[in-house]
Amino acid sequence: MANLQEIAKRRTFGIVSHPDAGKTTLTEKLLLFGGAIQEAGAVKSNKIKKTATSDFMEIEKQRGISVATSVMGFTYKDKQINILDTPGHKDFAEDTFRTLTAVDSVIVVIDVAKGVEEQTEKLVQVCRMRKTPIIVFINKLDREGLDGFDLLDEIETKLGITVAPMSWPIGMGQRFKGVYNKWEKNIMLYQGQSKQKIEESYEINDLADPELDARIGEDYAETLREELEMIDGVYPEFKKETYLNSEISPVFFGSALNNFGVRELLDAFVEIAPSPQPKEAEEREVKPEEDKFSGFIFKIHANIDPNHRSRIAFAKIVSGTFHRNTNYLHVRQGKNLKFSSPTSFMASKKSIIDEAFPGDIIGIPDTGNFRIGDTITEGEKLHFAGIPSFSPEHFRFINNADPLKAKQLAKGVDQLMDEGVAQLFTLKQNGRKIIGTVGALQYEVIQYRLEHEYNAKCSYENFPAFKACWIESRDDDQLAEFSKLKQRYLAEDKFGRLVFLADSQFSLQMAIDKFDKLTFHSKSEF
Repeated sequence: MANLQEIAKRRTFGIVSHPDAGKTTLTEKLLLFGGAIQEAGAVKSNKIKKTATSDFMEIEKQRGISVATSVMGFTYKDKQINILDTPGHKDFAEDTFRTLTAVDSVIVVIDVAKGVEEQTEKLVQVCRMRKTPIIVFINKLDREGLDGFDLLDEIETKLGITVAPMSWPIGMGQRFKGVYNKWEKNIMLYQGQSKQKIEESYEINDLADPELDARIGEDYAETLREELEMIDGVYPEFKKETYLNSEISPVFFGSALNNFGVRELLDAFVEIAPSPQPKEAEEREVKPEEDKFSGFIFKIHANIDPNHRSRIAFAKIVSGTFHRNTNYLHVRQGKNLKFSSPTSFMASKKSIIDEAFPGDIIGIPDTGNFRIGDTITEGEKLHFAGIPSFSPEHFRFINNADPLKAKQLAKGVDQLMDEGVAQLFTLKQNGRKIIGTVGALQYEVIQYRLEHEYNAKCSYENFPAFKACWIESRDDDQLAEFSKLKQRYLAEDKFGRLVFLADSQFSLQMAIDKFDKLTFHSKSEF
C-alpha cells in the first residue's frame, strides 16, 4: 500500500466557465504560483507578449479562445496538482463535459461584471449531478461590476448552490482597494501595477484595529466591518465536510490578470480540495487505493506535435500504479498493449514518466487503438460509466479543394474525427462524405487544422439534415424496404454502422411509425 501517500498528494481539478470570464488567465497564474512557469502569458493582451501556456494550438492564439482542453501539472506545497483548462465556448462543450468525468473537483470562474452566464449554468448542473465539489472564483474585480451580495444571490439562485464567502472585496473597479481574506484573516492591498509578480499582504488580527483605517481609509474600513458582520449573519460557516459532500461552495474574489487573490485561492484549494475519488464502473465501484491498475480514456488529441503527426490519448488513472513497459488489457479490443513512452503534460510540452498514480492524467501515444471511453486495466474487464457522446446537430458535405492532396485530406479527417470533435458519415448512394458536429464553430476549426496541420484544403456545402439516427433492425425485410425508400438519406459512420440522416422531424416520426421493427437511436452507443 505504498501508494497511499502518493494518492493523498494528488489534486486533480477542472476550471470551467462561460467564454471570456478568465479561466485560461487564472490557469496561467496558478502555474506561476506553482513555479511551473516564470512569466505568465495572457489570452489576448497588448502589453503581455507571451500567449497563454494552455492555449498552444495556433488557432487558439489567433482567436483568443480555448478550443480544446489542455492538461497541466505542477507541484505546490508538496502536493501534485493537475489542472485541466477547458474550453468555455458552447460549440466545444462536449470536450468540457467529457473532461468533467476525469476531475475530482471544479473551480468555476465568474466575471464580476456579467455575473452568472448560460454556459456556466449548464456546466455547474453537470457537476451537481455528479456531486463534484465546487469552488467559485469571482474574477476581474479591477473592473466595475455587480455588488458582492447581489452576485452571491445570483450564484445561489441560478446555480442552485449554497455559498460561503472566504474572502471579500474592498471597493471595486476604480475604487478597488484590495481583498479581506476570511480564511487566513489578512488583507491584501491592491497596487495595480503588477501583472506578472506576486502582491504583498499584511496580517490583521482584529478588525477594530485603527491601522486598518490608516491603510484603506475610514469609510472603506467602516463599510468592510459592516459587510463582514452581514456575511457572518447571512451565510453558513464553511466546513470542509460539507464542501466535500458538495453541499456548500466557498467563494473567493480576485483579479486573475493582476495576480490578485490567486495565491489565496491556491492555498485554500490545496488544503480543502479532495484527493482522487472512487469511480463508478458498470461492474462495481473502483477505489483509488486498490492494488490493481485501471484507467480510462477521456480525450484524444491529434497532432499535439505537428512535426510528428502524433496522436495522444489522455488517460485518467483511477486505481493502482501505472508502470511503463508493462502489459495492460485494452478491454474493448480484448488484447494486451504495452506503452513504452507514456508522458505527463505541461500543455504541449511533454516529459516521459516511469510510473503514475491515481488522479494523474497521462498521455499515451495512440496508433489508432483507442476511442473515447475505452478502459485499460491489469486484466479485469471493467467498463467505466458516464463518458458522454453527443448527437450531431449540424451537417455539411466536405469537399476536397486540392485534387493532389486527397490522401492528406482523408488522413486528416480520419484523425480529427477520432478526437471526438465531430463525426464522419459516408452516403451509401454516392460515397460522399458528410461531417456532423455539435457546434457550427467546429467547422472552422476543422478547416483550419486540416490546412495547417495536414496541408490539405477543404470546402463545405450544406446538407439538409435534422438529426443523425443509428438504426438497429429486428427484421431484414423491413430494413430492405426502408433502405429502398430512404436511400438518399442513408449513410455509414466511421465504424460501418448504418445511420439514417433524417431531413426533418416529420420524416423521422413517419419512419418510426411506419417501420415498427426498426429502432432509431440518437447516439451510436446503444
